[in-house]
Amino acid sequence: MLMTEYGGAPCSDLYIIPETSMYHKLERILPNVRKPARYTGGEYNQIIKNPDETEIRVALCFPDIYDIGMSNLGMRILYGVINKMPGVWCERVFEPWSDMAAALRENNIPLYGLESGDPIKDFDMLGFSVGYELSYPGILNILDLAGIPLKSRDRTGLAPIIFAGGTCMYNPEPLADFIDIAVIGEGEELDLELIELYRRAKRANWSKERFLAEAAGIDGVYVPSLYHVEYNEDKTIKSITPKKPAPPVVKKRIVQELDKSWFPVDTIVPSTEIVHDRTVLELFRGCIRGCRFCQAGYVYRPVRSKSREVLVKQAADALENSGYQELNLASLSTSDYRELGALCDDLLDWCEPRNISLSLPSLRADNFSMELLDRVQRVRKSGLTFAPEAGSQRLRDVINKNVTEEDILSACRTAFAGGYNAVKLYFMIGLPTETDEDILGIVTLAKKVLGVFKESAKNKNRGVRITVSTSCFVPKPMTPFQWEKQDTPEEFERKQQLIKDNLRTRAIHYSWHNPQVSLIEAVLARGDRRTGAVLEAVYKKSGGLQAWDECFSYDAWRSAFEEIGINPSFYAHRERSYDEILPWSVISAGINKEHLIRESKLAKQGKTTPDCRQRCSGCGANSLMKGLSCDG
Repeated sequence: MLMTEYGGAPCSDLYIIPETSMYHKLERILPNVRKPARYTGGEYNQIIKNPDETEIRVALCFPDIYDIGMSNLGMRILYGVINKMPGVWCERVFEPWSDMAAALRENNIPLYGLESGDPIKDFDMLGFSVGYELSYPGILNILDLAGIPLKSRDRTGLAPIIFAGGTCMYNPEPLADFIDIAVIGEGEELDLELIELYRRAKRANWSKERFLAEAAGIDGVYVPSLYHVEYNEDKTIKSITPKKPAPPVVKKRIVQELDKSWFPVDTIVPSTEIVHDRTVLELFRGCIRGCRFCQAGYVYRPVRSKSREVLVKQAADALENSGYQELNLASLSTSDYRELGALCDDLLDWCEPRNISLSLPSLRADNFSMELLDRVQRVRKSGLTFAPEAGSQRLRDVINKNVTEEDILSACRTAFAGGYNAVKLYFMIGLPTETDEDILGIVTLAKKVLGVFKESAKNKNRGVRITVSTSCFVPKPMTPFQWEKQDTPEEFERKQQLIKDNLRTRAIHYSWHNPQVSLIEAVLARGDRRTGAVLEAVYKKSGGLQAWDECFSYDAWRSAFEEIGINPSFYAHRERSYDEILPWSVISAGINKEHLIRESKLAKQGKTTPDCRQRCSGCGANSLMKGLSCDG
């Protein structure tokens, strides 16, 4: 029997999870699958409640494997927040690897919650955290493994309600047939309101239809079934009409004051290695920069920061409770935190005596300094990554990166002089207005960085490793580039080969993203409801783990497009006009369409927009603050 403390409320007793035939079946199959600890639960700080004293059971689902999902800070926050609700028990569910999925099906074991081992098909609500498009088939895999009908229309009862949140829900249309509700924005408060409404519905024995109608009245809730979509003969959208009581526009929800928001200082400590096996400290949400390709930079606006005092306490508590030896400061642009230097000093005063290292990802080349470098490597030296994004200044201005070549070289010079002999440089290819000259600029810049090492390295005899990585541009909703077209896979491959042919030095390593994967990402990012049939066909052909190289099947996607009669180029390779109705037109991230159009036009002129702290660009996000000030 598994004995675990009764979590979520003070209790001196232990609740004992009874042994079931499912546990005996798991004992037989777990020795035959990779990393069986992914599927056993029982980790330190997991929350166990007595099901007999639980009114609402929620499965918090991540449509990828345990190693990825347990590295996700949002999952950890929502797990803790929901479990603080009286009478509500939230359990974790992750998509199993293909070997475990096959074993579950062969042994007729329905997918279960990690905490209780109970089948999630019997839960009241399933909430999915969706952060990248290729995890969509994973949602279908989880539903199927649980024995839950894939389509919303086939789930006629009140339970289970399927809802989804995360960055991808700024265009939920490809999932419209499968989910009941899309949660738009940050979920700490919104999810609780939705669960509380479900509690009312369950007590009063509401129908599913009534619950969804009532849910549509909650700010930030989008109910796909309450909107009717019509199409033109050219396959563009003619109209999106809300049915009563659905609102014409669903605006995202945000947490107003991060200092008062819940943070998981007593988070679950995994029993097996995960991707980010460390304490993650969120400094702020939002971004002041306004890179025109970056969806996160727009949808997480406005900027809201935590105070230094709160961050230091949260870090100390989280490290004490977990035993981790690394603290990662996380935000979209960590070096833009106003008191970063003082914060690092405060944290190092606590971390250094305990031999805990401090890492700062998401650093910008234009505010990197020797002083910051000294702080980062006081305990343990970690890798350095900079993102020039484009090879020429002209193209960096187009995307509004606001970083110069000298900023990049100066940052690398500082790093090499400080003892570093490795640096990663991230670029994006296929950006709007890009030419071969811009592509060759990537090669030129990388070689200049190599030259900087030879000039300024502290120890030239150690050698240098410069990693150049290129991703493929994917036009994303809610950005100034949402109307742009994507390069074809063939064009991406030509540009990648151009870099390979001209980057011939052992000191510089080149890695690149699969253009076929990027095509699918673009189709799903800008897809409408018709692409849902493709998702289902791909899932049935090739399974759910499409975000993994060893599982991704371009043949399955291509075959599904042909069977359904959908041309992927219509979604990926077609430029849109500003007045076209987009699939996500009824969703608002709080950014004015006029601002996005203005930024799009400035990009075409190669003109930049200053960051929010230099001058407010009038994007509209401040209107979400309800009287509080934005930290931009």
